[in-house]
Amino acid sequence: MGFIRDALYTPAYEVVGDEVAVLDTSQGTIRVRLDGAGAPVHVANFCELAEKGFYDGLKFHRYVPGFVIQGGCPNTRDMTPEAVARGEAGPTGRPGTGGPGYRIRQEFTTNPRNSHEDGALAMARSMDPDSAGSQFYFCLGPQHGLDSGYTVFGQTVEGMDVISALRQGDVINSVTIEHVGA
Repeated sequence: MGFIRDALYTPAYEVVGDEVAVLDTSQGTIRVRLDGAGAPVHVANFCELAEKGFYDGLKFHRYVPGFVIQGGCPNTRDMTPEAVARGEAGPTGRPGTGGPGYRIRQEFTTNPRNSHEDGALAMARSMDPDSAGSQFYFCLGPQHGLDSGYTVFGQTVEGMDVISALRQGDVINSVTIEHVGA
């Protein structure tokens, strides 16, 4: 019997093209213009999760100076910021190993603007290119070595100072989606 892959998730959210994600964090507010034309599945997925409150209360769990700050793992929800910062395992697993219970298809091969610039918002994934779900990262400086393997779906327009201040354990209070005109 052959191996059968799970079907990839298709978000129900309909991308308009004028979406801006507003991340309220313990360090301040970040505004990111989402790229619905270049990465429609990633934008729809992120917006859908944000509207469900999935990200509210999660912590940033990975910080690599000069590289990325990463969040979006549900395993951090019931952990204290201090436990996440220390890299401890939580009640539902290790930070960085959780997701929404599904995966979405990669778009780094089809997005014409898939460029990891300073402040770019992209989806983390495992070894499988089609394994992104909820974990995301912000680039701390240009990271063009990631362009051919990870999907960029937004660019920070406000709050670069906040991104620079984020560390492991910092809290995502909420993520909301605004529509600002294309």
